[in-house]
Amino acid sequence: MICSVKQSVITPTINGSDTIFRRKNPSAIQRSFIFPSLNGDKSSKPVLSMSKPLHVSKVESFALSKPQKRSLITCKAYEADRSEPIEAPEVKSEAAKKVKIGIYFATWWALNVVFNIYNKKVLNAFPYPWLTSTLSLACGSLMMLISWATRIAETPKTDFEFWKTLFPVAVAHTIGHVAATVSMSKVAVSFTHIIKSGEPAFSVLVSRFILGETFPSSVYLSLVPIIGGCALAAVTELNFNMIGFMGAMISNLAFVFRNIFSKKGMKGKSVSGMNYYACLSMLSLLILTPFAIAVEGPQMWAAGWQTALSEIGPNIAWWIAAQSVFYHLYNQVSYMSLDEISPLTFSIGNTMKRISVIVSSIIIFHTPVQPVNALGAAIAVLGTFLYSQAKQ
Repeated sequence: MICSVKQSVITPTINGSDTIFRRKNPSAIQRSFIFPSLNGDKSSKPVLSMSKPLHVSKVESFALSKPQKRSLITCKAYEADRSEPIEAPEVKSEAAKKVKIGIYFATWWALNVVFNIYNKKVLNAFPYPWLTSTLSLACGSLMMLISWATRIAETPKTDFEFWKTLFPVAVAHTIGHVAATVSMSKVAVSFTHIIKSGEPAFSVLVSRFILGETFPSSVYLSLVPIIGGCALAAVTELNFNMIGFMGAMISNLAFVFRNIFSKKGMKGKSVSGMNYYACLSMLSLLILTPFAIAVEGPQMWAAGWQTALSEIGPNIAWWIAAQSVFYHLYNQVSYMSLDEISPLTFSIGNTMKRISVIVSSIIIFHTPVQPVNALGAAIAVLGTFLYSQAKQ
């Protein structure tokens, strides 16, 4: 609003933040509704002149006094040459949120690709998946303990009930983590992730026959390309291994139960995604360590370490450290992204992550792929995407 008013006789200067209505002189209120009284003191010879246009910036209401509940309007103005730019907070916040989600996804995919590359390199030279899985959890737990101690990250407030509800989640997470690592120690990274793209099929079957949930027909139809694509990829895999195949299948089933336990047990728990995964890693580490010692043991590890050192050299230590760090980081970022996005967006992001891992591993490790095998992988990934759409 721009106004310019001139009058030769009177002109009290209008202050941009002055209140239009005054309380002390009721009779003057009505006369000064538009302009002050013409019978004022002429000796002051005020001049009503606004040399600079004014803009209305804020309108407030307030009470005259406690006994009176009458509201008045205050008009605040500022000069045009000092005006503040008009901002749209909602538009800016929405754009900032999209950028933030994009950064989460890009970081998540990149960290996951790097982890899978180093993990496969370690398993090729040092084929002890139980120890490798344990070191991944131990590294992440140590990183978070340091973050809490140095106050880089806020320490979560937990109680016995929290750890009690987290325990079944940690058991399922441990099984899924070890099974996936065992799978990648026996078959190509791309094949493991093709089979792991069939996780939605396990989710629907478990929810339907164990939990009694029902789904629309579109969800069941989306399972056809998932199951068909995984079967086609498995049949045409050049380096098929039953242990590797079963490891990926068990990992799918375990992660389905992990998600179910997590949804049921963690409702109402005020723990951030980053701290939730940190607690999950620590509890999984306590569960896994005795089993890793029992299954493989220090003697096997020592012999395997000497062999790896003789073949690879000191780089094997850096590979193990890298795969452990990147495993924790990519999982941490994925859990942090859950605080910002919907489950549908997360599912789509997870599908795209598998595509990036499959393609990058094929390129880096020069994995031989037949056209029919690639077709099966594409069908399975497409079915996963359709499932995420139908589920919502």
